[in-house]
Amino acid sequence: MSIDYEKLKDEPRLLMEAKLKPLQGERFQPTGFADLGPARYTLPDGTEMLLVESAQSVANRVELACWDESNDDLIPEFKGLPYILVKNEKGENLTNSILEAHRINSPYILEGKDKTVFDYLKKDAAGMEIGPIKLNDLAKLVFKYDANAVLHGVFLAKSELAGGRLRMARALSGFIEALNVRAADSGGVKNDRVDPSGDTKQGFGNVPFHRTEFTAQDITAYFNLDLALLRGYGLGGDATRLLIALALFKIRRFLSTGLRLRTACDLQVIGDVNVTRPNDFAVPDEQSLLQECQSLIGKCKDQFAGITAVKWQPSKKKGAKAKKEDEENNEGAGA
Repeated sequence: MSIDYEKLKDEPRLLMEAKLKPLQGERFQPTGFADLGPARYTLPDGTEMLLVESAQSVANRVELACWDESNDDLIPEFKGLPYILVKNEKGENLTNSILEAHRINSPYILEGKDKTVFDYLKKDAAGMEIGPIKLNDLAKLVFKYDANAVLHGVFLAKSELAGGRLRMARALSGFIEALNVRAADSGGVKNDRVDPSGDTKQGFGNVPFHRTEFTAQDITAYFNLDLALLRGYGLGGDATRLLIALALFKIRRFLSTGLRLRTACDLQVIGDVNVTRPNDFAVPDEQSLLQECQSLIGKCKDQFAGITAVKWQPSKKKGAKAKKEDEENNEGAGA
């Protein structure tokens, strides 16, 4: 089944959801926050809710859908998509803009001694320093170096790049929440078979611990693709269709292979992806989307920069004392 782009041409959003359940048993472990713990909240009617996976976490997980960890490269069908590759001083692959949390704005790309990418971006962003940012120009720049970043958003915060104002919102977002939840409290103990009464502050001894998991009436994954935003970038028909196909593939791949969110949170899909807007649109299967992406990558190749490599070497910033010594030495040399 192919993508029916005609049904999406006048829609501002493509809204999808999928029902989930634990792969085994009924309990699951939600995402947690250091200063909050599990994100629980109550609806006006008293229904107890729980955030199972945050928007920022789902974004990170769907980004990985096109990456082959075992080969440290794009999956074969996605060869040709542009991205920025960071190598270490030995020439070995270190990281890249697809895997980095801040994508093109990663410090490993922009903060090292090698200014290759920084200079490319500064050149392409020339003219954006003053006045309103033209999002279509920014989108073309980002699409050129990493098409995935157009979907997932980017903020080029460096002041040298158009005053640090280059920002693109996330076009593809998602989250997972659970309905009518109940806490499932349990616990355990870390046993020290050598010295059970040892100093627990140093990691010795028997250490009991508390554990809270949850059960739920329903668990649902929600996805939102901002079609109006993608069309507004003015990247052209093939590029816009590629971004739509890429987004749908990422959702499919995440639901088929990426739902082991934590050791105690391994989920599975019940049924299929349900489109709630527009309700007459159907998401093609994963293999069809893969073929569509592969075809559109070829059609968009003239808009891509390919794989842009940069070497990571930390910039050594001197302290005030070292700078003063340099200044004194320079004065002496010129006397």
